[in-house]
Amino acid sequence: MLRAVSRSLPMQLLRAREATMEHFRPMLRGFGLTDQQWRVIRILATHGNIDATELARRSMILPPSLTRILKNLEADGLVQRRPGAQDQRRVQLSLSPAGRERYQEVVPSSEAIYRAIEGEFGSQKLEKLLDLLTDLNETLAPDT
Repeated sequence: MLRAVSRSLPMQLLRAREATMEHFRPMLRGFGLTDQQWRVIRILATHGNIDATELARRSMILPPSLTRILKNLEADGLVQRRPGAQDQRRVQLSLSPAGRERYQEVVPSSEAIYRAIEGEFGSQKLEKLLDLLTDLNETLAPDT
C-alpha cells in the first residue's frame, strides 16, 4: 500500500524547501536576485573558478537553465567568463568584483535568516537535520 502523501519523503523535502525559501526569497528579491542566481553566486564565491559543468552539478541547476542564469548574471556584471587554462574550449566562471561585492552584501542578511530559523526550530535540531540530509544524499547519490 502506498504511504500517505504526508509521509512521502519527496513531498516532505519539497514542503521543507518551500517553507525555508519563503524566508529567503523576499530578502534575495531585495538584492535583485533569484534563488538560483544566489545559489550560483554562493558556489562561485566559495569555489572560485569552475567550469559550467561543475557549477551545474554543485548548484543542482540543469545546464539549459544555468546558461540563462549565467547570461543574466553576466549582463548584471556579477559573473565573468575566461577561457580555461588547459583547454581553451572549457570556459571558467568566476565572480566579478561586483559579484564579490554583492555576495558580501547578501551574506549578513542570509545569516540573520539562518539565525532566525535556528531560533524557531532549534540549533541542535537544525544541525541534526543537516547531518541526516547529508547522510541521505551521500547514500542515495554518492557522486554529487
